[in-house]
Amino acid sequence: MIHENGTLTLAPGSKAAGAKIFWQKWLPDNDPKAIILLVHGYAEHSGRYQYFAEHCVGKGYAVFALDHWGHGKSDGTAGFVPDFSVFRDGVDRLLAQAKQDLSDLPVMLVGHSMGGLISATYLLTEQGNFAACVLSGPAIQAAEEPSAALKAISGFLSRFFPKLGVLELDPNGVSRDPEVVADYLADPLVYNGKMGARLAAEMLANMTMVQENAGRISLPMLLLHGGQDSLAGVAGSEFLVRHISSSEKQLKIYPELFHEIFNEPERDNVLNDMTDWLDKQLAAGGA
Repeated sequence: MIHENGTLTLAPGSKAAGAKIFWQKWLPDNDPKAIILLVHGYAEHSGRYQYFAEHCVGKGYAVFALDHWGHGKSDGTAGFVPDFSVFRDGVDRLLAQAKQDLSDLPVMLVGHSMGGLISATYLLTEQGNFAACVLSGPAIQAAEEPSAALKAISGFLSRFFPKLGVLELDPNGVSRDPEVVADYLADPLVYNGKMGARLAAEMLANMTMVQENAGRISLPMLLLHGGQDSLAGVAGSEFLVRHISSSEKQLKIYPELFHEIFNEPERDNVLNDMTDWLDKQLAAGGA
């Protein structure tokens, strides 16, 4: 396996123009059959996906991943984003890098949690760049639907106190494996503070945007969700599989699993489900 990393610069049109974004890639020793563009979740970073990458590379895929603005080794402020579009700008740059490095290969988009939300919003305008998409525990609907009053307060705080911490996630909801939780808490690149008001409001607004426009998504899609996910509601994946226009769509719920299904004790089964499905999409596409 070949591993490389570097930095990308957000383009002049971005609301975080000039910011440096860390990225990395894992490649098979032989020519890959396709590219997986990996979009990680809130507060974490691409380095937590080493096992994911090793599995996918072993199946013949190249994996490209970034640390979002405000995450991991990238520029930005943890728990905050000036505008949700900044996350999509990072995906734009990563996609361009992948196409530059491995032109003419089909690209599969894989997004986890907030990365699933980023991916879904990205597909609304850019799905033509991908052969298929996998969303893991996507944050499409809140685990508990916020009240109208809370949404109004969120908008006020986002405007006037954008970095004020308003939401704290329970790390025990990440995985049933206590070692995974301990590593998560000890990882200096994982943000364990509160989510700021602007980012919380941006997430709610983009969840609504996806729900209102889901029918525009027609790409082959696999939705994977832990049945005991307390951080991103299973209802979001159920909503998507009902409302997207894709002729090839599937939802698989793992009844006992927590939020990070790629980091649960059953992760090999989950990863095999994912790459088996991706292989089928490649075969169907004649790649």
